[in-house]
Amino acid sequence: MKPRAFLAALLAAAPLAALADYPDKPVTFIVPFAAGSATDQLARALGQAVTAETKQPVVVDNKPGANAFIGAQAAAKAPRDGYSVFITTNTTHAANEHLFKKLPYDPVKEFEPVTLLSKGGQILIVNNNVPVHSVQDLVKLAKSRPGKLSFGYGSSSSRIAGEMFKQMTGTYILSIPYRSNPPAVTDLIGGQIDMMITDMTTGLPQVKAGKVKALGVSTSKRTALAPEIPTISEAGVKGYDISFWFAAYVPAGTPPAIVSRLNEILARANRSQTVSSFYAQSGFDALAGTPEDLRRFQAAESEKWRKIIVGAGIEKE
Repeated sequence: MKPRAFLAALLAAAPLAALADYPDKPVTFIVPFAAGSATDQLARALGQAVTAETKQPVVVDNKPGANAFIGAQAAAKAPRDGYSVFITTNTTHAANEHLFKKLPYDPVKEFEPVTLLSKGGQILIVNNNVPVHSVQDLVKLAKSRPGKLSFGYGSSSSRIAGEMFKQMTGTYILSIPYRSNPPAVTDLIGGQIDMMITDMTTGLPQVKAGKVKALGVSTSKRTALAPEIPTISEAGVKGYDISFWFAAYVPAGTPPAIVSRLNEILARANRSQTVSSFYAQSGFDALAGTPEDLRRFQAAESEKWRKIIVGAGIEKE
């Protein structure tokens, strides 16, 4: 056997030899958003379930900021051994490529899909001192004070939800970027911004605590977590409907056998009582599938988000 062919055979056999004991050391979940965000909370719930099955610790490594670029870059450059898993959302793998002229990572070429995890809706919340009690009140106020109200966002899902709201209501509301949604909510409570559309996990607890007011949910159906809150569509912005999703990836070049094994582990974790309870409390719907299912889903979602972004009139930065 020629030296090059022999080396290739060794490399191909190595993953199979290591697979029997995988994972045999701690696994890191890289999250491109801050601690306390929905993605972070999901990663921690998944980590608990993975540890329960494999007996190996799972470390959640939060790398927020720069529109999730920092976390995505770190995940793309991580070792290709299955011990660095990117727990992320449509922000990094469907929306960013249509929001920015140039990305410091490639969402297709630099990642191997592992599995879909779940999807969820968002909630429109406002500061308690903003004199509105409904979506229609907010639209009227925004139209009477063009450029005087502000909304914060800490993810592309939050941003596009806000931009869609502005576009569909014909309002001019200032957009304020944050490293992640939790600090944006903190500023909302403090009155530094007036409104935002954020994930249920981050926003709904503040509503129930009386720290902010909820005006509507972003999906076409009301959430079972707070059925008294109308959808934004039924509250006056007809046809408004947007959701987001979570998925797991590893760096491109990770051996297929490891990807397959990780898909199995995460699929079981995603069905565990720990994660199911988190989904029930957060209003998320569990998803599943093969790596190839995620590859096809990502491609379709990228086109969907492109159309939403173009329709909202957002120019690439």
